[in-house]
Amino acid sequence: MRNRSRAAGDSRVPPRRRRASGAAWAASHALFAMQVACGASMPQAADTVLRNGFVYTVDGADSVHQAVAVREGKIVYVGADSGVQGYVGPRTEVVDLKGRMLMPGLVDGHLHVMSGGAQRLMCSLEYKTHTITQLQQKIQACLDSEPAKGPDQWLEVTSWDRQGTVSVDADPTRAALDALRTQRPILVHSTDHHSALTNSRGMELAGITAQTPDPAGGKIGRDAGGQPTGIFEDAGIALLSAAMPPRTPEDDVRSAKAALDAIRRQGVTTFMDASSDERALRAFTAVQRSGELTARALFAILIDPDEVAKGPEKAIAAAKALSSSYDQPAAAPAPSVGARHIKVMLDGVLQAPAQTAAMLAPYHVNVGTDGAPRWVPGKHSGDVYYPPDTLKSLLLAAVEAGLDPHVHAIGDRAVRQTLDAYEAVRARLPGNDIRPAIAHCETVDPADFGRFKALGVIPVMSFQWAQEAPYSVDAMKHQLGPERYARLEPEGSLHNAGARLAYGSDWPIDPFAEFLALKIGVTRKGDPTHPASFGPSYAGRLNDDPLLPRNVALRAITMNSAYQLRLEKVVGSIEPGKFADMIVLDQNFLQIPEDDLGKIQVLMTMVGGKIVYTADSLRPKG
Repeated sequence: MRNRSRAAGDSRVPPRRRRASGAAWAASHALFAMQVACGASMPQAADTVLRNGFVYTVDGADSVHQAVAVREGKIVYVGADSGVQGYVGPRTEVVDLKGRMLMPGLVDGHLHVMSGGAQRLMCSLEYKTHTITQLQQKIQACLDSEPAKGPDQWLEVTSWDRQGTVSVDADPTRAALDALRTQRPILVHSTDHHSALTNSRGMELAGITAQTPDPAGGKIGRDAGGQPTGIFEDAGIALLSAAMPPRTPEDDVRSAKAALDAIRRQGVTTFMDASSDERALRAFTAVQRSGELTARALFAILIDPDEVAKGPEKAIAAAKALSSSYDQPAAAPAPSVGARHIKVMLDGVLQAPAQTAAMLAPYHVNVGTDGAPRWVPGKHSGDVYYPPDTLKSLLLAAVEAGLDPHVHAIGDRAVRQTLDAYEAVRARLPGNDIRPAIAHCETVDPADFGRFKALGVIPVMSFQWAQEAPYSVDAMKHQLGPERYARLEPEGSLHNAGARLAYGSDWPIDPFAEFLALKIGVTRKGDPTHPASFGPSYAGRLNDDPLLPRNVALRAITMNSAYQLRLEKVVGSIEPGKFADMIVLDQNFLQIPEDDLGKIQVLMTMVGGKIVYTADSLRPKG
């Protein structure tokens, strides 16, 4: 078993491809020599030449070269060091890669950029597992650090590991926050952003009482007497957000800039914000106009369930109007703002106590005791937020409007319903170039694996979720049962069934650590020594779903995500004619030991031929 796992996870560039790359070097050198001998004009000098490297192109053959030349933001040469010399002129900046790996910039196909940037500026619980007492201590410290804040000024707290708190203590209620020394309203966001906790003051300002109905697509937690507990799920969180002062445009621009700083340090050169509104589009357009946009920014416009209730066509018309106001074509090397996708939330999350992901069979419940548990199927199987016919109408209207759908579906029932809807859309619009995606796909019935390839549906996976974690072992293993637990996070099964895997970090749901996530995709195990790890309990392998070869993991976060975003002709690989979006790594992802993959550092990030990030280790001393 161990040997087979190593082979699957240790996919370096195949020898056949290395020989093909050597032939390409020789051909390039011979052509250059022949041009010189025949008096042919020399190539126009490049702005930048990067040479003496391991250039992993992610082209159709996964070829490896030595050098790249960039002119006016585009790649004009990929090949051997000997061939690139003709592109060096008196003003060319020449970068000696010193054997380091150069690869395409990362294309993160699903993250939440505004909340990620905002969280970098807020009180944070840092994704750590806290008891209720520890949670109180941390939040009190944040309150004490802002003594000038008034009783109506909200404290927002981020990165709360709710499942972790439940596993070591209990699910907190508003009483835990009411006990703090403050009159301020407090809103604590869970790491998955599918639940939140507030205090009585927060509910008072939001007008939440026992008579407040659950909103469409969300829930209000209630005790046995029907009183709100302070826990809000999914669309229920919006009831609290509506009571908060609106963020100013200046706030949003600060969040956008904070997010871009994190993004370029991770080597991300293109991203899609997977749940957007006009605030995000306005902020990033402002950043672009100021010349500070350092990544290609795409946005999936979140569809409001209340708008859908008025008619799917009206909801899509509103999204199309917003798209038309902000969408820019990716016509030039300089990064732009795009809005060509919609985001549909179909279900919630698997983890208890929420269990809002829609399953084909019920979650299991313990009918025994804690000391002698006996898990049997219960009656609750989660919820979908739209019935099948509504979802089909919604996705059809989106495609007819020229918008690509991006559907959140975690439970196997939600995944199947989405596949059914896409199948219906394809039947109605044969030959249409649809780029349909399903985000997360945490549980997929094996009968549906092959449907992704057959329907051209892109599973956008977050590889880091395939590591063993306390909540997955202590809770989901029992609540899902052994058969469903064995097929959690099925990226390997989907890849083997022919699906075009794309990658999305889902940041800030998890810490922003792209190469740790890629390492987990290759090994299905975490790295307890990594700064973004939560400790030894995250070291094990989740289950026996097939591992991803290294080149497949890299293709998911480059060419395949670019394809999902309709950018595969201009980014996603290092090829002549494409925009010069590239990153330099301190170690070679294809060659180093598995245990080191998550520790890879980005040394340089280039977007459209412009260096937007250089690590401290490369900066001149002095």
